[in-house]
Amino acid sequence: MKYLTALKDVFEPQANAAHAAPMKAYMKDRFKFLGIKTPVRRELTRDFIRASGLPNMDILPDLCRALWAEPCREYQYFGLDLLQRLQRKLTPDHLPLLEELVLTRSWWDTVDMLAGRNVGDLLLRYPAVRDDTLAPWRQSDNLWLRRTAILFQLHYKSDTDEKLLSAVIRENLGSREFFINKAIGWILREYSKTAPQWVIHFVETTDLAPLSAREALKWLQKH
Repeated sequence: MKYLTALKDVFEPQANAAHAAPMKAYMKDRFKFLGIKTPVRRELTRDFIRASGLPNMDILPDLCRALWAEPCREYQYFGLDLLQRLQRKLTPDHLPLLEELVLTRSWWDTVDMLAGRNVGDLLLRYPAVRDDTLAPWRQSDNLWLRRTAILFQLHYKSDTDEKLLSAVIRENLGSREFFINKAIGWILREYSKTAPQWVIHFVETTDLAPLSAREALKWLQKH
């Protein structure tokens, strides 16, 4: 794919083995890295898009799949930046693609952006598809789909559906999975900035994992 080949011509010369090793270690050695630090990568991305333009929407699915197939994590980060720039052009037809990306080379660094930004924005703009989209994710054996179902309202603030948030959290009570309990705490902590009393009451009346409860109240305890 020409677009990806052109991107590689920009990224590959910036590889830095000294930076790559600690970046790989930070991600528990799950992914290879070129070693391009975030500020540099963002600058390269900005310059590349300015020079090459954004891809046509008809090639976006194949381009994203190609980016997620790359062994070095910087290409997935580029994909996230690309999706963010194209967010307003995404429609419910792109939800299967976003699900596929959640399930591909899954870890918190990509899943959380896909959930909180891309999926979240789509389901807010197209509420009619929300419940049918979330239903299989909420019941999935895949923890990353369940984490997505928990976190998609992360930036909703006053648009948060409290009934849905409560239901999704309660479905995951008793989980021993760190990434599920952390997500519960995170979404509650973020919502506490909008509805502190609701979050306090929810924490007090719900048998949350200690990690979730601790994370949920962290912002309120500082303010």
